[in-house]
Amino acid sequence: MQSFLGFDSYYRNHIRNFAHITSSLYKLCSKNLVFEITKERRDAYERIKHELTNAPFLILPDFELPFNLYIDAACSQGLGAALHQRKIVDGEPREGVICYISRQLKDSEARCGATHTECLCLVWALQKLHYYLEGAVFVVYTDCTSLKSLLNIKATNRHMLRWQIAIQEYGGNMTIVYKEGKIHTNADGLRGWPLDNVKSNPAYEYELVAEIPIHFMEIDRGLSISWK
Repeated sequence: MQSFLGFDSYYRNHIRNFAHITSSLYKLCSKNLVFEITKERRDAYERIKHELTNAPFLILPDFELPFNLYIDAACSQGLGAALHQRKIVDGEPREGVICYISRQLKDSEARCGATHTECLCLVWALQKLHYYLEGAVFVVYTDCTSLKSLLNIKATNRHMLRWQIAIQEYGGNMTIVYKEGKIHTNADGLRGWPLDNVKSNPAYEYELVAEIPIHFMEIDRGLSISWK
């Protein structure tokens, strides 16, 4: 519940009467309260879900504007990403959500370290959102401070080499920005409650690294990614 509320709170400014709607859900986070799902709490849960997955909160992409991609991964949970875009609405800048994606980690992926898993998350998100991001300018937000160094060092295994080459495709248009974990709760909530790895989940895929060809002539070209 805390993960769900953390995710919702990230978007609270876009949901009218957010505090009133979620007050009964926040009570479930109290240590001294029996966890009980009442009709009021279930209705609040469904109301928030509806607000976050329908217009006007969800918006259509404008391919003339830059995108914001929020990613997060956890070795014991899954991968999550949210694609946003900032537009001018009624004379005011407003950042809306284009889509959310998440999936569970496969058994082989769950054995990777935290930084490698975050790199996997970036490659997965780029592949799944390729339609939006190909040729577009975008910023990637991550709470993993070591992702920068991992992507720029010489690859020590085939997986990392493939990931570096896959990311290099977006290098000139992609900026990666560190965002502190406590304010990175939108992507954190998605990876904390990932969708199951089933065919009905569009964010689940075949073997991720197997589909990325290796071009050995590109190994020493280096990555042209902008970091902040």
